[in-house]
Amino acid sequence: MRRLTSSRLVLLLVTTSLVLLVAAPAAFARITGGEGTYGETNDKVVTNAGFMVIAFFPLFILAMSILQWRLDKRRNARKAAAKNRRTSSDWHGGW
Repeated sequence: MRRLTSSRLVLLLVTTSLVLLVAAPAAFARITGGEGTYGETNDKVVTNAGFMVIAFFPLFILAMSILQWRLDKRRNARKAAAKNRRTSSDWHGGW
């Protein structure tokens, strides 16, 4: 019989946890008769949830774009500072 390596064991635990996490809402729905944690839903609730989903994606893209822009700005500043240190005469020579 083969022994499980630590990486396979971690993968097995993560996969099992995800399956149980995904299956949990269905189990709770059966217990409560199909009614979710929010309660009884109507057209207005479903429409508002749809609008929230529609608003989420552009806001998420905007936030991630701003984050990427800031990280690129930091990286470019770090590269420019390293280039200036290499070409600066203050850092050449010895004593």
